[in-house]
Amino acid sequence: MDRRGFVRSAVVAGAGVLSMAGTSRAERIRVIPPPDPAESPGMPGIVPSGPLGRFLSRVRPGAVATAGAVVAVWLEGAGEPGAPPALTLEEAQRAGELTISERGRETVPELVVDNRGTSFVLLLAGEILLGGKQNRVLREDLLLPPLSGPRTVGVYCVEQGRWSGDRREFEGKQSFAQPGLRGKVMEGADQRRVWQEVARSVAAAAPAAPSPTASYQHVYDQPEMQRHLAQVEERLHAPRTAGALGVAAFVNGQLSGIDLFGRADLFARHWPKLLRAYAVDAYRLAAAPALDERALRAEVTAVLAAAARARGAQYPSAGAGQRVEFRVSRAGAPLRGAALVYEGHVVHAAML
Repeated sequence: MDRRGFVRSAVVAGAGVLSMAGTSRAERIRVIPPPDPAESPGMPGIVPSGPLGRFLSRVRPGAVATAGAVVAVWLEGAGEPGAPPALTLEEAQRAGELTISERGRETVPELVVDNRGTSFVLLLAGEILLGGKQNRVLREDLLLPPLSGPRTVGVYCVEQGRWSGDRREFEGKQSFAQPGLRGKVMEGADQRRVWQEVARSVAAAAPAAPSPTASYQHVYDQPEMQRHLAQVEERLHAPRTAGALGVAAFVNGQLSGIDLFGRADLFARHWPKLLRAYAVDAYRLAAAPALDERALRAEVTAVLAAAARARGAQYPSAGAGQRVEFRVSRAGAPLRGAALVYEGHVVHAAML
């Protein structure tokens, strides 16, 4: 069994059926437990999410803001003083401190990253990387330490129709995988399923103008999409809550995803591209109906509480720190979660 297969079987095993009748949105959420270690001897990696649980237990939903079909519930908390300050992908590349390139012998599922600067650099699962032989998307969060040296990282292809060009380097342009594609990345789907999700996204964004290379970036390049994104960004470009650590995003009335950072400044600087990804999912949807803000906060509170109790599978990262993967069951579909923890402090956590 491969590593992803182990995670799925280890975390999902033993889950019962949750009755949905007569319950509220907030009440229909619970953690999917891992196997009982006594019943699963020799199953490494199943650990309580101690740092993640402590962090999530301090987070509370705050102000609510709306732009079209996107509703943002800002998440407040004390933060993680021990989480290191870090540059974003774009900031590090503008400073000339981060390189992302094809391997010496090119291969689809791997690239090489190198932080040549003196600051940490935080890359997120779902970052769209443009260039090389074909565009890629990063598989997992990565905290690159200062002067990291070359590190091999896992990626998926998001441009099926190209394997050409002399350019070996990649860049980020504030493009990020929307929740459907990001979910496939987080679950460790095979490349075929990722291509299917890319094709679905491109067809929805540009039905009359297909991408010649089946590139996911084509979604962001459409003039009408750019106008839509600008409208959403105008309303939600900055958190309404000072010092917010993250957001729970609802699209068309449904929870689309949660992003949380250990530092408020990290969230503020990553929010523009995360917002763009959530906004892509709201393209051509009618404005959100009037929503009960108390009910939204209750749902978010229940998800955070369930995730704080979760046990997950812990793995070393290609960068600094460790990854913790877990799942939270809820009405409709479970949320898949992943957190990057560095020296006992949460750097970033996401649930989709």
